[in-house]
Amino acid sequence: MQIYLPIAEVSVNIFLILGMGGGIGFLSGLFGVGGGFLMTPLLIFIGIPPAVAVGTEANQIVASSISGVLAHFKRGNVDVKMGIMLLIGGVIGSTFGVWLFTFLKTLGQIDLVIKLSYVIFLGIIGSLMFIESLNAMRRAKKAAPPKHKGHNFLHALPFKVRFRRSKLYISAILPIGVGVVVGILSAIMGVGGGFVMVPAMIYLLGMPTAVVVGTSLFQIIFVTANVTVLQAVNNYAVDVVLALLLLIGGVIGAQFGARAGAKLKGEQLRGLLALMVLGVCVKIALDLTLTPVDLYALGTTGGH
Repeated sequence: MQIYLPIAEVSVNIFLILGMGGGIGFLSGLFGVGGGFLMTPLLIFIGIPPAVAVGTEANQIVASSISGVLAHFKRGNVDVKMGIMLLIGGVIGSTFGVWLFTFLKTLGQIDLVIKLSYVIFLGIIGSLMFIESLNAMRRAKKAAPPKHKGHNFLHALPFKVRFRRSKLYISAILPIGVGVVVGILSAIMGVGGGFVMVPAMIYLLGMPTAVVVGTSLFQIIFVTANVTVLQAVNNYAVDVVLALLLLIGGVIGAQFGARAGAKLKGEQLRGLLALMVLGVCVKIALDLTLTPVDLYALGTTGGH
């Protein structure tokens, strides 16, 4: 059953979009990621223009993240104070990111920048997470305690704040800085930023994995809402029909994902997420490097 998307200017199968929304919503609840790092490339793969995919996906992430965060709130797995610090940085970063997106769009380079950003970030983060999760699983089998990391210069930063739920006493600069970076990525790549946020919260901030997922989703809600509004106003890149279909699937999927996540160990979750990140990275890299099927589309009209 086909439906026409007015902003994207293409027809798509309703059940395909609902299924994609449900699948990404499930991953959102499972891993604490908005799911945009998978959904935006998937939308591009099925023919949605990259700029519209980015603007619309930010809208869908809001819904699936709200659904997921409610499930985690019930379990007490959200550090609200940490989430607010991350949010301050996220709003700053996403506002700047939408301005940068608009600037690149006027230069006609936004499609290439979106795809290259995915290849670079997904490749680096996916590799690091996969290696770390393998090491964690090995340690678990040997029943060896994880190596204690000594205090580095990050722990010496000023403006320290106590985060009781995460059992941390660190500088407020750290979560705000992470939020800024994730906010920029959210605007440029149409992602909630969870695939950067989750590793950063675990390895950089030192938060317990149990609290990371819910706190990540809490921050993602507000940053992606900011991106959605700014994208709609500045770039007219939000397709409401597409967003609504993704939203319905995403809300349902996130509830099931949160339940499934409670049954898996932290290192298993990180390993699965890493594999998915790397898979998407490889697909986009191939699309950028392989010879396109429609060679004529690259040629000029009338003449050789």
